[in-house]
This record gives sequence, C-alpha cells and structure tokens, in this order.
Amino acid sequence: MIKKVFDNFEELLGSVILVVMAVITFANVVTRYFILYALAFTEEVTIYLFVWLVMLGTAIAFKKGANLSMTFVYDKLPARGKKLCFFASTALSLAFFALLAYLGYVQVSDEIALSVTSPSLAIPMWWYTVSLPVFSVLIIVRIMQAAAETVRGDEFRRGC
Repeated sequence: MIKKVFDNFEELLGSVILVVMAVITFANVVTRYFILYALAFTEEVTIYLFVWLVMLGTAIAFKKGANLSMTFVYDKLPARGKKLCFFASTALSLAFFALLAYLGYVQVSDEIALSVTSPSLAIPMWWYTVSLPVFSVLIIVRIMQAAAETVRGDEFRRGC
C-alpha cells in the first residue's frame, strides 16, 4: 500500500493541484462575468500552484523516462559511448537538481527569517517556494530510481 502511494504520489498530488487550479480559475471567470468583479487571489494561487505542478511533472517525466534527451546523437553511439553519455547526463541532472534543492532551501530559509508574505493573500511565501527544495529532492530520487532500473537492464535505452 505504501509503495503504491509512493509510486503514484506525483500523479495523485498533480491531479489534485490541477483540479484546484481549474476550480479557482473557473470561479474567477464566473464572478467576473456575472458580478463584474475579479477575485484577486486567483491569479496568485494559480501561478504558485503551477510551479508545484511543473516540479511534479518533472518528477513524473524522470520516473517514466520521458524527460528530454538527444536521441539523434545517442542512437549513433557505440555501446560504450551510450554508457558514458548515460552516466554523464545522469550526473549532470543530479547535480542540477541538487543545486536547485540547495538554492530553494536557502530561499525558503530567507523567506521564513524575513517573514515575507504573498501580495494578495498575505500567506507566508515559503508555503509556495517550499516546492523547489522538496520536489527537487523527489526528482533526485526519481532520477536515481530510473538510473538503477536502466543499469539493471541489458541496454541503455535512454538518451543523453
């Protein structure tokens, strides 16, 4: 049960976020049309939820091996070149998301220390930006899972 939840965590949370975004945006359209009044908070919430959704989508892409890759060059490489390319791209991806996690942590720490709040709702900004370090760590886990799965296989199917 726990494994199933962890394996589908991104899809479940992403679905909830997408529904919330759709409902909030639809509510804003309805109030603007019928009451001639726009709900100010909807843009803020939708934009920040979109950041969460992008990070979740990135984790899903790495989990499913659907991340961007340059297969044109990769497919022409010999087996040894494919392995080298695979390990290099995996290492670079891990380094990038580790840096993003660290910088996200620094940003969240600063926002907590300075008590920064959002413009419309006055919600602590770290509620929004905590997605960067948290989901960067999740993406790192998914990259390592995908790499382990690929290494266990006979063929390096993923591109660079």
